Amino acid sequence: MVYPAPNKRLFNQVIENGAAISEFPLGSPPEPRNFPIRNRIISGLSRGVVVVEATKKSGSLITASLALDQGREVFAVPGSIELGLRQTSFQTSGLWKYGSQGPPDMDEHERKIYEIIEGYPLHIDEIVRLGGMDAGEALGILMRMELKGIVRQLPGKMFVR
Repeated sequence: MVYPAPNKRLFNQVIENGAAISEFPLGSPPEPRNFPIRNRIISGLSRGVVVVEATKKSGSLITASLALDQGREVFAVPGSIELGLRQTSFQTSGLWKYGSQGPPDMDEHERKIYEIIEGYPLHIDEIVRLGGMDAGEALGILMRMELKGIVRQLPGKMFVR
């Protein structure tokens, strides 16, 4: 299964011009425990890995460790890089579908993360820290929210409403 769902078009372009590589059977659902396994392949195919604001137990550091084991270069950025993204660009792009209360069908965990994210991109490590939860739990909740269309994942494990 393509995850996050908005990457479906990119996935199809890759299939048309190259190959998709996975150790998982076709149709396997995206599960947080599989992300480090997937990232081992990604780091192995990459020339280098850039880590931005990672906590000690983050998936980013797992991927960086794998990259080092594979002889790849690893770079660290000690602060947030927003690449010129502004709150208004998200508002005008239609990514905000809901008001400040969010959609009515959220459970308490989704509502907690919804309130943490607010109106600007936030890295998974910051969501975990502010929410006082472990990364696997947060990723599972975020995946549910993304499938519902409540949040969107941006490159670099950044999430936005």
